[in-house]
Amino acid sequence: MTGIFKTEKIRELDQYTIDHEPISGVELVERAATAFVHAFCRRHSRQRKVHVFAGQGNNGADALAIARLLHESGYRTEVYLFNPKQKLSPECEAHKSLLLAGREIRFSEIVNDFVPPAISVHDVVIDGLFGTGLSRPLSGGFAAVIDYINRSGAAVVSIDIPSGLSGENCRERVHVIKANHTYTFEFPKLSFLFAENETFTGKWTILPIGIHPDIKAKTETPYYFVTDEDMKGVIRPRRKFSHKGTFGHALLLAGGRGRMGAAVLAAGACMRSGVGRLTVHLPQRGEVILQTAVPEAMLSLDENADFISSLPETNGYEAIGIGPGLGTHDASAGLLESLLKTATQPLVLDADALNLLASDEKRMQLLPPHTILTPHPREFDRLAGESADSGERLHKAMEMAVQRRVYIVLKGAYTAVCTPEGKAFFNSTGNAGMATAGCGDVLTGLILGLLAQGYAPETATVAGVYLHGMAGDIAAVDGSEESLLAGDLVRTLGKTFKLQYDGH
Repeated sequence: MTGIFKTEKIRELDQYTIDHEPISGVELVERAATAFVHAFCRRHSRQRKVHVFAGQGNNGADALAIARLLHESGYRTEVYLFNPKQKLSPECEAHKSLLLAGREIRFSEIVNDFVPPAISVHDVVIDGLFGTGLSRPLSGGFAAVIDYINRSGAAVVSIDIPSGLSGENCRERVHVIKANHTYTFEFPKLSFLFAENETFTGKWTILPIGIHPDIKAKTETPYYFVTDEDMKGVIRPRRKFSHKGTFGHALLLAGGRGRMGAAVLAAGACMRSGVGRLTVHLPQRGEVILQTAVPEAMLSLDENADFISSLPETNGYEAIGIGPGLGTHDASAGLLESLLKTATQPLVLDADALNLLASDEKRMQLLPPHTILTPHPREFDRLAGESADSGERLHKAMEMAVQRRVYIVLKGAYTAVCTPEGKAFFNSTGNAGMATAGCGDVLTGLILGLLAQGYAPETATVAGVYLHGMAGDIAAVDGSEESLLAGDLVRTLGKTFKLQYDGH
């Protein structure tokens, strides 16, 4: 897995690479700058003027090296080095000398007053003022410079992290560069994964720069970013002599009057997951709907016509899911309590099952170990109380997962799977078209199906979230983000699984 490291750890990773590759700090900056320039040149024409803003530290060193390489590549480049303390880092000093050695380049070193240049909306600004080492909000002259850049209307590209942005959270965001694109080195910063920071990071891209693999492997972190590479080999190939009993029997408790679509979507996704058999327990009113939409599923009809009120026999199932379209009737609450008290199989709780859980602390106490909860942010806030921002919500989810010994799938643009061991796995697939009704029901069915096939809860949740997002990406390519429907995810799961096999 790709680790996500806190800023103080990043400096340790850099230093270890310098000491053990070995490579000098100046050369490591050159490597990062080269990667940045290769990516930059693919996106920005040489007809555009480039303004490079550099600070006194190693982010500024990156900026000076980038300015030199862009100048050599034929870009019209102007450089502004901010050095009010008249003390540059060794790497910044070295790359300043390299920039100025025998080159005619427009260069200004600002020690006192700064006269802002004229920046056109057709220009590009490269932001290299501050990196991950910034420990407090910007103020004074630097705050004014950042505000000036943000008002310029030019395209802004940040080096590693937008200046002024914390690497860990989404607070104190008063004077922060608003980048259109951020090229970050080796791994994303945790703050990039929070919705509130999208305004500042813009689109972000990871650029490998050869940080030593040994130090990445042995440096502990609770945060991981799940990529295509991580998922290779996770989905097991199916053996020739397999039969439906090989792939498990899932039970889905779902549906209510006016909400049968949720049960249909979850059931369809579960069947598409590769599960051997699925039984759906639902209200009598849903029989024709479910039998028509998902004829492959077996039905268990509740005694009630409009909502489910009684728990069917649960022996013989490998996994159980509950919640899509359930409703919050008292009888359904009683059913949930009975399930939590008696189930020995892995459980997935979603939607109204989570709302019923949140309405009574006693039900929270009944959660069996390794139960999987799949809340969106509002549902999670009902479980854990309001959060000030996405960063606080994430850490609450991580704490709850440890305390309750459960898995919490905190849904969002970078859905986080929080584990009982205190880890958080952020997903890299998916798109904004999936912000539509029913996509959560599809995820529930998919995870349920993987659990029933014998995948461990952590694997089922991480892989389920990844496959769910990839199905959304395929559906958006086949159609568009705007027109994407939850049912499209179910229909593209076949292509999604095929890609996993093709990648083996």
